Amino acid sequence: MPDSNLNIVSFDVPFPANYGGVIDVYYKILALKNAGIKVYLHCFAYGRRPAAELEAVCEKVYYYPRKTGLKANLSLKPYIVNSRKSETLIQNLLQNKYPILFEGLHSCFYLNDARLKERFLIYRESNIEHHYYYHLFASERNILSKVFFLVEHWRLRRYQKVLQRANLMLVVSQSDTQYLREHFPDNHVEYLPSFHPNNNFAVFPGKGNYVLYHGKLSVTENYKAAEYLLSNVFASSGHKLIIAGMDPPPHLVELCKKYPNVSLFPNPDDSTLFVLIQNAQVNILITFQATGLKLKLLNTLYKGRFCLVNPAMVQGTGLEALCTVADGAEAMKRELDSLFTKDFDMREVEQRRRLLEQNYSNIKNAARIIKWVF
Repeated sequence: MPDSNLNIVSFDVPFPANYGGVIDVYYKILALKNAGIKVYLHCFAYGRRPAAELEAVCEKVYYYPRKTGLKANLSLKPYIVNSRKSETLIQNLLQNKYPILFEGLHSCFYLNDARLKERFLIYRESNIEHHYYYHLFASERNILSKVFFLVEHWRLRRYQKVLQRANLMLVVSQSDTQYLREHFPDNHVEYLPSFHPNNNFAVFPGKGNYVLYHGKLSVTENYKAAEYLLSNVFASSGHKLIIAGMDPPPHLVELCKKYPNVSLFPNPDDSTLFVLIQNAQVNILITFQATGLKLKLLNTLYKGRFCLVNPAMVQGTGLEALCTVADGAEAMKRELDSLFTKDFDMREVEQRRRLLEQNYSNIKNAARIIKWVF
């Protein structure tokens, strides 16, 4: 390759890789390193410490403080973008002539900066962000948060035109790829699913005796999904439900206490969550916004038995053939009853392997990036 160096600008410190967005960033870096690419990582830090593990997979790692607070919000630029600007960052990017990959719209403050006009610039999409923030607005209860989400939705929709500058867009879902191709017909837009920690399947045969729902529970979308399952599916079900995830809000903790068939595992470490996924009879995953790709779905398919989802969870992923899809609470109850009568047949793992190898191989997807960029 004439140039095997790449700058990556990340919205957060991508280690530990323990939630959706940073999982994609970290395992992308790892796959690119294994393919011979030297990565210069620039990341915004807010609440996460520098990680020696990143030094082991990158040529160099730079950290910049995220400038949060009211001042960053007083702008026509989206708060998630305006709070991630740094003159030190742009000066560091100008020290070389390597391509620059911006992770998420969050990190795109300098995407259309005139100083980068001669550079090859890549946008890594994780969501259609103004759609995502509108869903947050619609589901939020706190009036101040609702106002913020609505304003941010408007700013993100307005700001999206900056993506015209991207030489290449790498998009996590088929539906988002279609959206961006329609809105940016002159740009190079490619479907490239998320990178993930799974290289091998670790599925147990047989049966389990509980259902698992897991996710980052501080995120509105996820605790709303947990509330829906509690109130509409498991309140009148005899099946045992375990809810596991980071930072559950107090109202969810209290709600779980109302149901004798429900247990809450707050802040499980990776090994505990891995065991919970493996031993569940059913991993249930729902979402009310069909945006991006839910990485927890991939983890479940590599590690768990039956996977029960609603249609929005698999929209644009091509993974519906590997899941049981149920639309609505009554359909979910019926499917749960049916799945608890079955032993998991390990032949299903071969079907998963064949389908996932087509689009979700980290090795193949790193090779695709190298082909498009270099």
